[in-house]
Amino acid sequence: MPKRVLLSWSSGKDSAWSLHMLRKDPDVEVVGLLTTVNETHARVAMHSTRLALVEAQARAAGLPLRVIPLPWPCSNEVYEREMRGAVDDGLKTGATHIAFGDLFLDDIRDYRIKQLEGSGLEPLFPIWHERTEPLARRMIDAGVVTVLTCVDPRKVPPSFAGRTFDHAFLDELPRDVDPCGENGEFHTCVLAGPMFHDPLHAEVGDVVERDGFYFADLVPVAAILDTRRAANVSTQRSPYRRR
Repeated sequence: MPKRVLLSWSSGKDSAWSLHMLRKDPDVEVVGLLTTVNETHARVAMHSTRLALVEAQARAAGLPLRVIPLPWPCSNEVYEREMRGAVDDGLKTGATHIAFGDLFLDDIRDYRIKQLEGSGLEPLFPIWHERTEPLARRMIDAGVVTVLTCVDPRKVPPSFAGRTFDHAFLDELPRDVDPCGENGEFHTCVLAGPMFHDPLHAEVGDVVERDGFYFADLVPVAAILDTRRAANVSTQRSPYRRR
């Protein structure tokens, strides 16, 4: 009987690559994506990915998405309570495991294992201890298209916010920065790759500084077109439009 796996989904490259690797395992059936969203702003925390893009990712992956809305700010107590609810829901749908895209931070891995103890779901770490330099290059060569949506300016230049995660980017990274950003140097949003049956279309919008980090707003092209159409209609209706 295959493992029925829920995948913790951040919208970034590591969770997307985890999906790709899980699907290569004949003993695994990925049954859904699980993501936490700041309910005030409808965005994934730190990645700052719009919920609309996460929903589009789930459609492109052909998987149901379970969204866990969290208040902002959010205490550990509230976070853990909401996650327990998601675990219970997963058990009801027949899930047996939850997978995470962690790479090498033992404290994070240990925390996840501890939180799942006695829950009925087992943890999986499909890319654990992958060497991050060759992993990053392998993702790019496989066609993963990723944009940096958040950077820590103490570790990488603020100008990297909104950049594409490609070989040129990796070549320019400071030597003390992990190529996959596993230490929190940057966060990403995936737009295309072998885990999606269709690419997503988005443009980099405003880049803002908030709470010591730089965030690039990745805007779905459909939302941009809707805004432009609305602006055009407004202009056409205005009695002060140019003739």
